[in-house]
Amino acid sequence: MILLGGCAAWSLITAAAHDGRPEGVLLAVLAVAAGWAAGRVSGALFPVAAPCAGAVGAVGLAVFSPGLSPGPLAAGPAGHAGATAALLGLATGAACCAAWAARGPAARLALRLLAAGIAMTGALLGSVTGCAAGTAVLLCSLAAGAMPHRGLGMAGLALAAALAAGTVWALAADALPHGLGEALAGRLGPHRVALWREALRLSGRDGGLGAGPGRFGELSGTAAAVPSDATAHSAPLQLAAEEGVVGVLLLAAAYGWALHALWRGPRATPLVLTAGAALTALAAIAAAGNALSFTPVTAGAGLLAGWATARPWAGDGTEG
Repeated sequence: MILLGGCAAWSLITAAAHDGRPEGVLLAVLAVAAGWAAGRVSGALFPVAAPCAGAVGAVGLAVFSPGLSPGPLAAGPAGHAGATAALLGLATGAACCAAWAARGPAARLALRLLAAGIAMTGALLGSVTGCAAGTAVLLCSLAAGAMPHRGLGMAGLALAAALAAGTVWALAADALPHGLGEALAGRLGPHRVALWREALRLSGRDGGLGAGPGRFGELSGTAAAVPSDATAHSAPLQLAAEEGVVGVLLLAAAYGWALHALWRGPRATPLVLTAGAALTALAAIAAAGNALSFTPVTAGAGLLAGWATARPWAGDGTEG
């Protein structure tokens, strides 16, 4: 909670310095904190039912929410596809966590089938990233059952998140090998890469305080072309542009805190590694998209972390 408070305080400091608008950051911090608290309580009372219901609810939001379901905005230059993919990845993780918390083999099989169905929903929605994220989380969850110690798994997840963020940063800085950089840029689209490069350029103007939260859209000519979606489509790069290096470090610390809480948590090793895999999938999606701009995504991340760190009142042990 101290770390989340630091994120909120720094956004207010940078906003005061550059006449920024910290409301978006404050809302995201509040959503994470509220989700984590609700997840801890509901996970203690209903260790299987709560994440299962959350998984179904997240899929419902991805499919039926006007701001997230396929439509004109999602088909734009950058679109809202990242939010849909993030919700599907978190939903798959929640269903897999429920499966590991269930006691009977039949219940576990049913919940894993639910997780597989959620991953396939991404294909039905046309979200290749959502399908890939859900499938990766499901496979990691199955592999976690054979991992005796969680520390190595958490280290691998942290490395994967760092690699995703580093690749985005390198592409924005044009530091990748020529052929690889061109291939990735062609896959991601020129609009998104142009946003990343403008964000990196803005971050160089004031690496200490940034340009101020909420100001990327007005300072970026590329973002101004799509006023309804004026974000950098990369959480680390947007924070670097708007809140400087401290903002980026706080974001990384928040992810690291989540993994540390899972590592130290009382739940079984396969369950916490599953939750860590889902949060890592979210981190990778957020590194290359605008997923963290959506309150359901940030609240869902907090919920999942809360469910995976709650100690069930009925007691499921700390096996693993």
